[in-house]
Amino acid sequence: MTKADLVEQVAEAIGPGITKKECALVVDGFLNAVKRALAQGNGIEIRGFGTFKLRHRKARMARNPRTGEPVRVPARVSPVFKPSKYLLARVRRPEGPEEPPGGPSWGPG
Repeated sequence: MTKADLVEQVAEAIGPGITKKECALVVDGFLNAVKRALAQGNGIEIRGFGTFKLRHRKARMARNPRTGEPVRVPARVSPVFKPSKYLLARVRRPEGPEEPPGGPSWGPG
């Protein structure tokens, strides 16, 4: 799915009254908020969907596969996404629950 596909599905979920251009602004705003939060070292938790956070990777020694010589890989920070149990259930069984009981609705299928 591309960003354009996402914008189209969100616009369809919202229904009439919002244009695809306005919907694209909303999607861009959300993605930029996630980027900003991660860049500042913060995580984002979306209940019923998952958590975006940073994982700190330690420095380690690796091996160059071509020469076999050891190479030092520096420590780094990587963004990760951990899906909620509801999202996992939905992916594993597409006919599973669409949202957590009593939780917010996050759109169709």
